[in-house]
Amino acid sequence: MARTVIKGGAVLTLDESAPFHADGAVIVDGDAITWVGPASELVSEPGDRVVDASRKIVMPGLVNLHYHVDMGRSTGEFSEDSRPMWELLFDDWYPFIGQLTPDEVYWASMACYAEAIRFGNTTVNDMYVQTEARARAAGAVGIRATLSNEIATPETGIDTVEDNIAAFKAVHGTQNGLVKVAFGIEWLPCASDSILSEVRAAATELGAGIHIHLNEAMDEVEDSLKRFGKRPTELAYELGFLGPDVVAAHCVHLDDREIQMMAETGTQISHNPASNSFLGNGIARMNDFRDAGINVGMGTDASFMQDMFEAMRWSTYLHRAKAADISARSSLEALTMATVNGSKALGQDTGVLAAGKLADLVLLDADQMKFAMMDRTDAGSVTEFVTNHANGNDVASTMVAGEFVMLNGEFTRVDAEEIKANLGTSMGAAFSRAFG
Repeated sequence: MARTVIKGGAVLTLDESAPFHADGAVIVDGDAITWVGPASELVSEPGDRVVDASRKIVMPGLVNLHYHVDMGRSTGEFSEDSRPMWELLFDDWYPFIGQLTPDEVYWASMACYAEAIRFGNTTVNDMYVQTEARARAAGAVGIRATLSNEIATPETGIDTVEDNIAAFKAVHGTQNGLVKVAFGIEWLPCASDSILSEVRAAATELGAGIHIHLNEAMDEVEDSLKRFGKRPTELAYELGFLGPDVVAAHCVHLDDREIQMMAETGTQISHNPASNSFLGNGIARMNDFRDAGINVGMGTDASFMQDMFEAMRWSTYLHRAKAADISARSSLEALTMATVNGSKALGQDTGVLAAGKLADLVLLDADQMKFAMMDRTDAGSVTEFVTNHANGNDVASTMVAGEFVMLNGEFTRVDAEEIKANLGTSMGAAFSRAFG
Protein backbone atom coordinates (compact mmCIF):
# COMPACT_ATOMS: atom_id res chain seq x y z
CA MET A 1 0.00 0.00 0.00
CA ALA A 2 1.30 3.45 -0.92
CA ARG A 3 2.18 5.90 1.78
CA THR A 4 0.10 9.05 2.27
CA VAL A 5 2.21 12.21 2.55
CA ILE A 6 0.45 15.29 3.90
CA LYS A 7 2.74 18.12 2.90
CA GLY A 8 3.08 21.85 3.37
CA GLY A 9 0.66 22.50 6.21
CA ALA A 10 1.09 24.26 9.52
CA VAL A 11 1.43 21.07 11.58
CA LEU A 12 0.30 21.35 15.20
CA THR A 13 1.53 18.04 16.61
CA LEU A 14 0.96 18.43 20.40
CA ASP A 15 4.08 16.25 20.69
CA GLU A 16 6.15 17.66 23.57
CA SER A 17 9.43 16.97 21.78
CA ALA A 18 8.42 18.75 18.54
CA PRO A 19 5.10 20.55 19.00
CA PHE A 20 4.95 22.53 15.76
CA HIS A 21 6.20 22.72 12.18
CA ALA A 22 5.29 25.88 10.26
CA ASP A 23 5.84 24.20 6.89
CA GLY A 24 5.51 20.58 7.88
CA ALA A 25 4.81 17.13 6.58
CA VAL A 26 3.24 13.98 7.97
CA ILE A 27 3.84 10.52 6.52
CA VAL A 28 1.18 7.88 7.06
CA ASP A 29 1.78 4.22 6.26
CA GLY A 30 -1.09 1.84 6.88
CA ASP A 31 -2.94 2.96 10.02
CA ALA A 32 0.04 4.70 11.65
CA ILE A 33 2.15 7.82 11.39
CA THR A 34 5.73 6.98 10.49
CA TRP A 35 7.31 10.46 10.29
CA VAL A 36 6.54 14.08 11.17
CA GLY A 37 8.86 16.98 10.50
CA PRO A 38 9.70 19.99 8.35
CA ALA A 39 8.66 19.58 4.72
CA SER A 40 12.22 20.48 3.73
CA GLU A 41 13.44 17.26 5.37
CA LEU A 42 10.83 15.00 3.77
CA VAL A 43 12.26 11.99 1.94
CA SER A 44 9.81 10.96 -0.77
CA GLU A 45 9.37 7.49 -2.18
CA PRO A 46 7.99 6.36 -5.54
CA GLY A 47 4.25 5.82 -5.33
CA ASP A 48 3.65 8.26 -2.47
CA ARG A 49 0.16 9.73 -2.44
CA VAL A 50 0.79 13.42 -1.80
CA VAL A 51 -1.90 15.58 -0.19
CA ASP A 52 -1.30 19.32 -0.55
CA ALA A 53 -1.89 20.96 2.84
CA SER A 54 -0.32 24.30 1.99
CA ARG A 55 -3.39 26.29 3.04
CA LYS A 56 -4.30 23.99 5.89
CA ILE A 57 -3.66 23.43 9.58
CA VAL A 58 -2.86 19.78 10.29
CA MET A 59 -3.68 18.64 13.83
CA PRO A 60 -4.65 15.56 15.84
CA GLY A 61 -8.20 14.32 15.53
CA LEU A 62 -10.59 15.30 18.30
CA VAL A 63 -11.57 12.78 20.98
CA ASN A 64 -15.15 13.30 22.10
CA LEU A 65 -14.92 11.77 25.56
CA HIS A 66 -18.62 11.92 26.46
CA TYR A 67 -21.15 11.43 23.69
CA HIS A 68 -24.62 10.08 23.02
CA VAL A 69 -26.18 9.19 19.70
CA ASP A 70 -29.18 11.54 19.77
CA MET A 71 -31.43 12.67 16.96
CA GLY A 72 -33.42 14.49 19.61
CA ARG A 73 -36.61 16.49 19.48
CA SER A 74 -36.70 20.07 20.70
CA THR A 75 -40.05 21.57 19.79
CA GLY A 76 -43.45 22.02 21.35
CA GLU A 77 -44.29 20.13 24.53
CA PHE A 78 -41.08 18.09 24.18
CA SER A 79 -38.80 21.13 24.13
CA GLU A 80 -35.49 20.54 25.88
CA ASP A 81 -35.48 24.24 26.74
CA SER A 82 -38.59 24.07 28.88
CA ARG A 83 -38.17 21.11 31.24
CA PRO A 84 -35.68 20.14 33.96
CA MET A 85 -33.24 17.35 33.16
CA TRP A 86 -34.79 14.88 35.63
CA GLU A 87 -38.20 15.16 33.96
CA LEU A 88 -36.72 15.13 30.46
CA LEU A 89 -34.88 11.86 31.13
CA PHE A 90 -37.48 9.87 33.03
CA ASP A 91 -40.57 11.03 31.13
CA ASP A 92 -39.11 11.32 27.64
CA TRP A 93 -35.58 10.03 27.00
CA TYR A 94 -35.71 6.59 28.66
CA PRO A 95 -39.12 5.60 27.22
CA PHE A 96 -37.97 6.72 23.78
CA ILE A 97 -34.58 4.98 23.57
CA GLY A 98 -35.87 1.87 25.35
CA GLN A 99 -38.20 1.04 22.46
CA LEU A 100 -35.84 1.71 19.56
CA THR A 101 -35.12 -1.10 17.10
CA PRO A 102 -31.62 -2.04 15.87
CA ASP A 103 -32.41 -0.58 12.44
CA GLU A 104 -33.53 2.74 13.92
CA VAL A 105 -30.41 2.97 16.05
CA TYR A 106 -28.23 2.05 13.07
CA TRP A 107 -29.47 4.99 10.99
CA ALA A 108 -29.38 7.40 13.92
CA SER A 109 -25.80 6.30 14.59
CA MET A 110 -24.85 6.64 10.93
CA ALA A 111 -26.09 10.22 10.97
CA CYS A 112 -24.47 11.14 14.28
CA TYR A 113 -21.12 9.53 13.50
CA ALA A 114 -21.01 11.12 10.05
CA GLU A 115 -21.65 14.51 11.62
CA ALA A 116 -18.95 13.80 14.19
CA ILE A 117 -16.45 13.12 11.41
CA ARG A 118 -17.57 16.24 9.55
CA PHE A 119 -16.63 18.28 12.62
CA GLY A 120 -13.23 16.64 13.11
CA ASN A 121 -14.07 14.05 15.76
CA THR A 122 -12.02 10.92 15.10
CA THR A 123 -13.16 9.14 18.30
CA VAL A 124 -16.46 9.11 20.17
CA ASN A 125 -16.98 7.61 23.62
CA ASP A 126 -20.64 6.85 23.04
CA MET A 127 -23.21 5.67 25.59
CA TYR A 128 -26.52 4.54 24.06
CA VAL A 129 -28.64 1.46 23.39
CA GLN A 130 -28.36 -1.29 20.72
CA THR A 131 -24.57 -1.52 20.81
CA GLU A 132 -24.26 -4.03 17.97
CA ALA A 133 -26.14 -1.69 15.61
CA ARG A 134 -23.89 1.20 16.63
CA ALA A 135 -20.79 -0.91 16.02
CA ARG A 136 -21.95 -1.61 12.46
CA ALA A 137 -22.54 2.10 11.92
CA ALA A 138 -19.12 3.06 13.29
CA GLY A 139 -17.48 0.57 10.94
CA ALA A 140 -19.47 1.83 7.96
CA VAL A 141 -18.65 5.49 8.60
CA GLY A 142 -15.08 4.76 9.67
CA ILE A 143 -14.98 6.43 13.09
CA ARG A 144 -13.13 5.11 16.12
CA ALA A 145 -15.73 4.39 18.80
CA THR A 146 -15.81 3.20 22.39
CA LEU A 147 -19.39 2.02 22.86
CA SER A 148 -21.16 1.43 26.15
CA ASN A 149 -24.71 0.46 27.00
CA GLU A 150 -27.13 2.56 29.07
CA ILE A 151 -27.31 0.30 32.14
CA ALA A 152 -30.09 1.28 34.52
CA THR A 153 -32.73 -0.15 36.85
CA PRO A 154 -35.53 -2.22 35.24
CA GLU A 155 -38.26 0.43 35.48
CA THR A 156 -36.43 2.59 32.91
CA GLY A 157 -36.81 -0.09 30.26
CA ILE A 158 -33.28 0.36 28.96
CA ASP A 159 -30.18 -1.84 29.39
CA THR A 160 -28.95 -4.37 31.94
CA VAL A 161 -25.48 -5.52 32.93
CA GLU A 162 -26.15 -8.72 30.98
CA ASP A 163 -26.93 -6.67 27.85
CA ASN A 164 -23.56 -4.94 28.12
CA ILE A 165 -21.70 -8.23 28.67
CA ALA A 166 -23.35 -9.67 25.56
CA ALA A 167 -22.41 -6.58 23.56
CA PHE A 168 -18.79 -6.83 24.68
CA LYS A 169 -18.58 -10.45 23.59
CA ALA A 170 -20.27 -9.70 20.26
CA VAL A 171 -18.50 -6.59 18.96
CA HIS A 172 -15.49 -5.59 21.10
CA GLY A 173 -12.47 -5.28 18.81
CA THR A 174 -14.52 -5.55 15.61
CA GLN A 175 -14.70 -3.25 12.56
CA ASN A 176 -10.97 -3.60 11.94
CA GLY A 177 -10.27 -2.66 15.53
CA LEU A 178 -12.16 0.64 15.42
CA VAL A 179 -14.76 -0.49 17.95
CA LYS A 180 -14.18 -1.10 21.65
CA VAL A 181 -16.92 -1.88 24.14
CA ALA A 182 -17.02 -0.41 27.64
CA PHE A 183 -19.60 -0.70 30.42
CA GLY A 184 -21.98 2.22 30.74
CA ILE A 185 -23.99 3.20 33.81
CA GLU A 186 -26.59 5.88 33.20
CA TRP A 187 -26.44 7.64 36.59
CA LEU A 188 -27.15 7.00 40.27
CA PRO A 189 -30.85 8.00 40.26
CA CYS A 190 -31.60 4.95 38.08
CA ALA A 191 -28.87 2.69 39.44
CA SER A 192 -28.02 1.01 42.73
CA ASP A 193 -25.02 -0.01 44.74
CA SER A 194 -25.48 -3.57 43.48
CA ILE A 195 -25.41 -2.39 39.84
CA LEU A 196 -22.19 -0.48 40.50
CA SER A 197 -20.66 -3.59 42.05
CA GLU A 198 -21.81 -5.86 39.20
CA VAL A 199 -20.42 -3.50 36.57
CA ARG A 200 -17.08 -3.18 38.35
CA ALA A 201 -16.76 -6.98 38.58
CA ALA A 202 -17.69 -7.53 34.92
CA ALA A 203 -15.42 -4.76 33.63
CA THR A 204 -12.48 -6.04 35.65
CA GLU A 205 -13.01 -9.60 34.50
CA LEU A 206 -13.29 -8.65 30.82
CA GLY A 207 -10.66 -5.90 30.85
CA ALA A 208 -13.19 -3.31 29.72
CA GLY A 209 -13.52 0.38 30.54
CA ILE A 210 -16.44 2.02 32.36
CA HIS A 211 -18.42 5.12 31.40
CA ILE A 212 -20.76 6.81 33.89
CA HIS A 213 -22.54 10.10 34.51
CA LEU A 214 -21.45 11.25 37.96
CA ASN A 215 -22.37 14.30 40.07
CA GLU A 216 -23.90 15.97 37.02
CA ALA A 217 -26.83 17.70 38.73
CA MET A 218 -27.71 18.66 42.29
CA ASP A 219 -30.87 16.53 41.98
CA GLU A 220 -28.57 13.53 41.55
CA VAL A 221 -26.51 14.43 44.61
CA GLU A 222 -29.63 14.92 46.73
CA ASP A 223 -31.15 11.65 45.51
CA SER A 224 -27.96 9.77 46.39
CA LEU A 225 -27.83 11.30 49.87
CA LYS A 226 -31.46 10.35 50.45
CA ARG A 227 -31.16 6.77 49.17
CA PHE A 228 -27.64 5.82 50.23
CA GLY A 229 -26.64 8.42 52.81
CA LYS A 230 -23.64 9.24 50.62
CA ARG A 231 -22.83 11.56 47.72
CA PRO A 232 -22.53 9.77 44.31
CA THR A 233 -18.75 9.80 44.04
CA GLU A 234 -18.40 8.89 47.71
CA LEU A 235 -20.59 5.81 47.14
CA ALA A 236 -18.65 4.84 43.99
CA TYR A 237 -15.35 5.21 45.88
CA GLU A 238 -16.45 3.11 48.84
CA LEU A 239 -17.63 0.33 46.51
CA GLY A 240 -14.24 0.24 44.75
CA PHE A 241 -15.89 1.36 41.53
CA LEU A 242 -13.54 4.21 40.61
CA GLY A 243 -10.20 3.79 38.84
CA PRO A 244 -8.14 4.71 35.77
CA ASP A 245 -10.45 2.60 33.58
CA VAL A 246 -13.44 4.80 34.51
CA VAL A 247 -14.54 7.88 32.55
CA ALA A 248 -16.79 9.94 34.83
CA ALA A 249 -18.81 12.42 32.81
CA HIS A 250 -19.70 15.92 34.04
CA CYS A 251 -18.59 15.89 37.73
CA VAL A 252 -20.10 19.36 38.13
CA HIS A 253 -20.90 18.99 41.82
CA LEU A 254 -17.83 17.34 43.35
CA ASP A 255 -16.92 18.47 46.85
CA ASP A 256 -13.31 18.68 48.06
CA ARG A 257 -13.32 15.11 49.36
CA GLU A 258 -14.74 13.72 46.13
CA ILE A 259 -12.10 15.54 44.09
CA GLN A 260 -9.44 13.85 46.16
CA MET A 261 -11.14 10.49 45.62
CA MET A 262 -10.98 11.04 41.87
CA ALA A 263 -7.31 11.97 42.07
CA GLU A 264 -6.40 9.13 44.41
CA THR A 265 -8.00 6.48 42.16
CA GLY A 266 -6.76 7.94 38.86
CA THR A 267 -10.33 8.24 37.57
CA GLN A 268 -10.70 10.14 34.28
CA ILE A 269 -13.16 13.04 33.96
CA SER A 270 -14.98 14.24 30.86
CA HIS A 271 -15.76 17.96 31.04
CA ASN A 272 -18.87 18.88 29.04
CA PRO A 273 -19.23 22.63 29.57
CA ALA A 274 -21.79 23.44 26.87
CA SER A 275 -24.11 20.63 27.97
CA ASN A 276 -23.78 21.59 31.63
CA SER A 277 -24.66 25.17 30.76
CA PHE A 278 -27.52 24.26 28.40
CA LEU A 279 -29.16 22.08 31.05
CA GLY A 280 -28.57 24.59 33.82
CA ASN A 281 -26.51 22.16 35.87
CA GLY A 282 -23.67 24.49 36.79
CA ILE A 283 -19.94 24.89 36.21
CA ALA A 284 -17.44 22.18 37.13
CA ARG A 285 -14.44 22.98 39.32
CA MET A 286 -11.94 22.63 36.50
CA ASN A 287 -9.11 24.56 38.08
CA ASP A 288 -9.38 22.42 41.20
CA PHE A 289 -9.32 19.27 39.05
CA ARG A 290 -6.11 20.51 37.46
CA ASP A 291 -4.54 21.32 40.82
CA ALA A 292 -5.41 17.79 42.02
CA GLY A 293 -3.67 16.24 38.99
CA ILE A 294 -6.78 14.65 37.48
CA ASN A 295 -6.73 13.84 33.77
CA VAL A 296 -9.64 15.75 32.21
CA GLY A 297 -10.84 15.32 28.64
CA MET A 298 -13.73 16.95 26.87
CA GLY A 299 -17.08 15.96 25.40
CA THR A 300 -20.15 17.43 23.77
CA ASP A 301 -22.64 15.07 25.46
CA ALA A 302 -25.71 14.66 23.25
CA SER A 303 -24.91 14.98 19.59
CA PHE A 304 -27.10 18.03 19.10
CA MET A 305 -23.83 19.89 19.77
CA GLN A 306 -21.15 18.00 17.86
CA ASP A 307 -18.68 20.87 17.61
CA MET A 308 -15.70 20.23 19.86
CA PHE A 309 -14.15 23.54 18.79
CA GLU A 310 -17.11 25.28 20.42
CA ALA A 311 -16.65 23.07 23.49
CA MET A 312 -13.02 24.20 23.68
CA ARG A 313 -14.15 27.80 23.93
CA TRP A 314 -16.75 27.00 26.58
CA SER A 315 -14.09 25.15 28.57
CA THR A 316 -11.84 28.20 28.49
CA TYR A 317 -14.18 31.17 28.76
CA LEU A 318 -16.49 29.84 31.51
CA HIS A 319 -13.61 29.22 33.88
CA ARG A 320 -11.88 32.50 33.13
CA ALA A 321 -15.17 34.25 33.92
CA LYS A 322 -15.74 32.24 37.09
CA ALA A 323 -12.21 33.00 38.34
CA ALA A 324 -12.32 36.59 37.01
CA ASP A 325 -8.85 35.84 35.67
CA ILE A 326 -7.88 35.61 32.00
CA SER A 327 -4.93 33.40 32.91
CA ALA A 328 -7.12 30.81 34.66
CA ARG A 329 -7.40 28.66 31.52
CA SER A 330 -5.29 28.68 28.35
CA SER A 331 -6.12 27.85 24.76
CA LEU A 332 -3.45 25.15 24.76
CA GLU A 333 -5.08 23.50 27.78
CA ALA A 334 -8.40 23.36 25.93
CA LEU A 335 -6.82 21.84 22.82
CA THR A 336 -4.92 19.32 24.92
CA MET A 337 -8.11 18.26 26.68
CA ALA A 338 -9.82 17.69 23.33
CA THR A 339 -7.01 15.52 21.97
CA VAL A 340 -4.22 14.24 24.24
CA ASN A 341 -6.24 13.90 27.45
CA GLY A 342 -9.21 12.21 25.80
CA SER A 343 -6.91 9.71 24.13
CA LYS A 344 -5.20 8.98 27.44
CA ALA A 345 -8.55 8.47 29.16
CA LEU A 346 -9.56 5.81 26.61
CA GLY A 347 -6.14 4.16 26.47
CA GLN A 348 -5.69 5.06 22.81
CA ASP A 349 -2.44 5.69 20.97
CA THR A 350 -3.86 8.84 19.39
CA GLY A 351 -4.13 12.54 20.21
CA VAL A 352 -0.58 13.41 19.11
CA LEU A 353 1.02 13.59 15.67
CA ALA A 354 4.25 11.64 16.11
CA ALA A 355 5.92 8.59 14.63
CA GLY A 356 4.34 5.41 15.95
CA LYS A 357 0.99 6.99 16.80
CA LEU A 358 -2.22 5.93 15.09
CA ALA A 359 -3.01 8.16 12.14
CA ASP A 360 -6.11 9.98 13.41
CA LEU A 361 -5.88 13.58 12.23
CA VAL A 362 -7.76 16.48 10.68
CA LEU A 363 -7.00 19.23 8.19
CA LEU A 364 -8.53 22.66 8.81
CA ASP A 365 -9.12 25.08 5.96
CA ALA A 366 -7.07 28.15 6.92
CA ASP A 367 -7.59 29.89 3.58
CA GLN A 368 -10.32 32.10 5.04
CA MET A 369 -10.60 35.74 6.07
CA LYS A 370 -10.82 34.89 9.76
CA PHE A 371 -7.38 33.24 9.62
CA ALA A 372 -5.75 36.10 7.68
CA MET A 373 -4.05 37.55 10.75
CA MET A 374 -2.79 34.19 12.01
CA ASP A 375 0.99 33.90 12.05
CA ARG A 376 1.39 30.43 10.60
CA THR A 377 5.08 30.42 11.60
CA ASP A 378 4.23 30.65 15.31
CA ALA A 379 2.85 27.76 17.34
CA GLY A 380 1.14 30.02 19.85
CA SER A 381 -0.66 31.98 17.14
CA VAL A 382 -1.87 28.83 15.39
CA THR A 383 -3.08 27.36 18.69
CA GLU A 384 -4.94 30.55 19.56
CA PHE A 385 -6.66 30.66 16.17
CA VAL A 386 -7.64 26.99 16.33
CA THR A 387 -9.23 27.31 19.76
CA ASN A 388 -10.68 30.83 19.48
CA HIS A 389 -11.66 31.16 15.82
CA ALA A 390 -12.06 27.73 14.22
CA ASN A 391 -15.25 25.71 14.26
CA GLY A 392 -16.34 22.34 12.97
CA ASN A 393 -17.31 23.74 9.59
CA ASP A 394 -13.65 24.59 8.97
CA VAL A 395 -12.69 20.90 8.90
CA ALA A 396 -11.75 20.07 5.32
CA SER A 397 -10.62 16.46 5.77
CA THR A 398 -10.73 13.86 8.53
CA MET A 399 -8.47 10.79 8.69
CA VAL A 400 -9.05 7.79 10.96
CA ALA A 401 -6.57 4.91 11.15
CA GLY A 402 -4.74 6.18 8.08
CA GLU A 403 -7.84 6.51 5.88
CA PHE A 404 -9.48 9.75 4.81
CA VAL A 405 -13.10 9.15 5.84
CA MET A 406 -13.84 12.71 4.75
CA LEU A 407 -11.73 14.36 2.06
CA ASN A 408 -12.18 17.96 0.93
CA GLY A 409 -15.58 18.09 2.58
CA GLU A 410 -16.93 14.87 1.06
CA PHE A 411 -17.53 11.60 2.88
CA THR A 412 -15.57 8.78 1.27
CA ARG A 413 -17.40 5.78 2.74
CA VAL A 414 -21.05 6.79 3.05
CA ASP A 415 -23.75 8.61 1.12
CA ALA A 416 -25.11 11.53 3.13
CA GLU A 417 -28.35 11.65 1.15
CA GLU A 418 -29.02 7.97 1.82
CA ILE A 419 -28.41 8.49 5.53
CA LYS A 420 -30.77 11.46 5.71
CA ALA A 421 -33.53 9.64 3.85
CA ASN A 422 -33.34 6.53 6.02
CA LEU A 423 -32.99 8.56 9.20
CA GLY A 424 -36.14 10.55 8.51
CA THR A 425 -38.16 7.41 7.87
CA SER A 426 -36.85 5.29 10.75
CA MET A 427 -36.73 7.91 13.49
CA GLY A 428 -40.06 9.36 12.45
CA ALA A 429 -41.59 5.93 12.97
CA ALA A 430 -39.86 5.58 16.33
CA PHE A 431 -41.11 8.93 17.50
CA SER A 432 -44.68 8.18 16.46
CA ARG A 433 -44.60 4.79 18.14
CA ALA A 434 -43.31 6.23 21.40
CA PHE A 435 -45.35 9.41 21.66
CA GLY A 436 -48.22 9.14 19.16
